[in-house]
Amino acid sequence: MKSMTRLIFLFFTLFVLLVNLFLSRIFPHIWWSFVFFAPVLTIGFTDMLQKRHTIRRNFPIIGNFRYLMELVRPEINQYFVESNTSGTPFNRLDRSLVYQRAKGELDTIPFGTQKNVYEVGYEWVTHSILPKHVDPAGLRVTIGSACAKPYSTSIFNIGAMSFGSLNANAVRALNQGAKIGGFAQNTGEGGLTHYHLSGGGDLIWQIGTGYFGCRTPEGKFSSERFTEKAVLPQVKMIELKLSQGAKPGHGGILPAAKVTKEIAQIRGVPMGQSVISPPGHSEFSTPIELLQFTQRLRELSSGKPVGFKLCLGKPREFVAIAKAMQKTGITPDFITVDGGEGGTGAAPLEFSNYVGFPLNEGLIFVHNILVGFSLRHKIKIISSGKINSGFGILKHMVMGADLCYSSRGMMLALGCIQALSCNTNKCPTGITTQDPRLMVGLVVAEKNKRVANFHKATIKSFAEILGAMGLESPKHLKPWHLLRRVALDQVKDYSEIYPYLKDGDLFKEPLPPEFLRAYQTSSAETFDVASRV
Repeated sequence: MKSMTRLIFLFFTLFVLLVNLFLSRIFPHIWWSFVFFAPVLTIGFTDMLQKRHTIRRNFPIIGNFRYLMELVRPEINQYFVESNTSGTPFNRLDRSLVYQRAKGELDTIPFGTQKNVYEVGYEWVTHSILPKHVDPAGLRVTIGSACAKPYSTSIFNIGAMSFGSLNANAVRALNQGAKIGGFAQNTGEGGLTHYHLSGGGDLIWQIGTGYFGCRTPEGKFSSERFTEKAVLPQVKMIELKLSQGAKPGHGGILPAAKVTKEIAQIRGVPMGQSVISPPGHSEFSTPIELLQFTQRLRELSSGKPVGFKLCLGKPREFVAIAKAMQKTGITPDFITVDGGEGGTGAAPLEFSNYVGFPLNEGLIFVHNILVGFSLRHKIKIISSGKINSGFGILKHMVMGADLCYSSRGMMLALGCIQALSCNTNKCPTGITTQDPRLMVGLVVAEKNKRVANFHKATIKSFAEILGAMGLESPKHLKPWHLLRRVALDQVKDYSEIYPYLKDGDLFKEPLPPEFLRAYQTSSAETFDVASRV
């Protein structure tokens, strides 16, 4: 089925031809009207048949106005974009960078720095007079070194986006791009589907509070259904989602308009109503039970790496998890830290803006607690939240991450123009809509290459920056490598801005004052307050 705009164009074309044929019989000289209509119709049919640009494919003729605006950048288009996307997730430079790299275009710029280097908050890294060469192909991390089936993955992977939030074409394009580029796709909590498996790319299967894809008819966790899919060779890791940046403590939201019959069957939910995941898990309620469930998933998956994802909320609750690790000897293979500013899908405004730790503070806290409990060497940390460049990856590694996810960046690589219609089922680029009339514009065979291109160029950028710093491996990155202007006349590195613990510091007296309250009010046996100070 074609998009509505495509059908309108076809009917318009037929109408114009019929009118011209009729009038030419009455007025023989009417043929001159074809001088105007022929080029317009040619453009329209060209738009419909080409596969490179989704907007032109879905919206023949009128879709070209977007690209006309790009031709007059930066003067007019810069004003238009910055005036009409205030408050959107990515600014103009971010989007342009992703688009250029995804399309394989030149991503260099003239006339120097595009940012105000004297603005408070400006950040940069220190370079070396003796730069090194870093091979992008070697930038991989092994997760689960102590489990039966450790996984070596790229330092930059596709973040969690569910089938349902994305449509089948988008999921397939992402997975095929992951296969081409040798990186992994996180399924999101919507379930592991045949669309994820169709492209042959590595998968990180995310299990949310709704247990979609591995649930009983009552909505509880089903070990049998989980095992059926977890042992598939394409599934490389299991990620248990405790919370996410867009709406921590709320549960996922799939608007009713996007719930098709197929999605309802895959998720095991009724049609005609929004799918709202429970805010919390039913399989555990204490830190020790969380780790026991993690161990159970590892065993059911035949020893694959298992971890959990969270947006940091109450600091004492994460300290309680660390205490439970120490007490039980059970540790996850990885922990994904999402920022309160994250999220690509639908979320209540207040949750999106005011709930959850921002990524910087959350990531550094999780890293510090694991270091302080002498657990950091056992657990890899994945950072998730607005990461779309080589500098973005490097920044989060400086703060404590081992590798990163990108969701927005990968959506932009697919062709997202930030129309902010993700929750309406009217995405004009055919990415976050289940409407087949719009989905047709996203050509998988074209977009998968763009996803792979974006990943390759971003990793290359990271490698070049790392080498410029005189470093040969991300393992050598330290907090003092990243500088921030904190005032017009003052610059600090990250080790001066944030406290960083040393191995085992939380076993020593006196406890660091920044972590004292969280430590004293936490317990391995409960997420509730253990004691008050």
